[in-house]
Amino acid sequence: MTTELISYPKPNLWMAAIKPPMYSVAIIPIWVGTAVAFAETKVFVGWHFATFLMSAILIVAWINLSNDVFDSETGIDKNKAHSLVNLTGNKQLIFWLGNLFLGVGLLGIGAIAFWQKDVTIIGLIMLCCGLGYTYQGPPFRLGYQGLGEIICFICFGPLAVAAAYYSQAQSLSMTSLSASVVVGVATSLILFCSHFHQITDDLAAGKKSPIVRLGTLKAANLLPWLGGSIYLLTTMLAIVGNFPIWTLLIWLSCPFAIKLVQHVQKNHDRPDIVSNCKFIAVALHFWSGLLLSLGFMLG
Repeated sequence: MTTELISYPKPNLWMAAIKPPMYSVAIIPIWVGTAVAFAETKVFVGWHFATFLMSAILIVAWINLSNDVFDSETGIDKNKAHSLVNLTGNKQLIFWLGNLFLGVGLLGIGAIAFWQKDVTIIGLIMLCCGLGYTYQGPPFRLGYQGLGEIICFICFGPLAVAAAYYSQAQSLSMTSLSASVVVGVATSLILFCSHFHQITDDLAAGKKSPIVRLGTLKAANLLPWLGGSIYLLTTMLAIVGNFPIWTLLIWLSCPFAIKLVQHVQKNHDRPDIVSNCKFIAVALHFWSGLLLSLGFMLG
């Protein structure tokens, strides 16, 4: 049992392990893809949306559980009190529970494909899952090479948004691809920020996260450019007419971006204080995605 396990009340550890706020990464791509499809086709298939949303949440649960299992094998989580493997002491249980979530989630995706009489959406989501596995899963463990943010961008940006759009319109769209870049960057910011307080454990386990490669100061100074790109891209696309002008509502989420940048730049080298920055990034991701979607629906 680690010092962290002793220091924090167990209910708090379970909440941290389950990560309720993190499931916005499942919700927002579906919401944005559906909103773009509605803006372009004026069609909304509620049953497809609800099924996809539940499936996405289950698939993200699989990612979270399997990552805990795979990280337990490398020792990188030995000081992580809120690891489900550490909390339960049963790696096999967490592994098979994750696989159960994945299976049920894929059944939902299969149902949408059956309703559409089209397997395209299965291909898109299977590609997402395959890439998601390579993040921490053996023998790939690409997250240990610093590629996690790129995988996160692709899976929760272009692929997930395209799949959500397809579940409604049964076609693909350049506008949804553009919107997916905004969602992908915002999602990758969450993962990027989650490394600031883990740099010691990452170094010990040989994980070359972007924070390890850059150092906390350079990474903190990069953050304004990454966060700002969300607003710059949306504004440019609205000005040229690719996005409805209402998508500029995304600027209402800017206070979260400012708070994130200021917090990280001030505390980048203080793990105990900067550890909550990923939750500020989650808030930025949620509100920017929600407002972007609203802009499409109003437009």
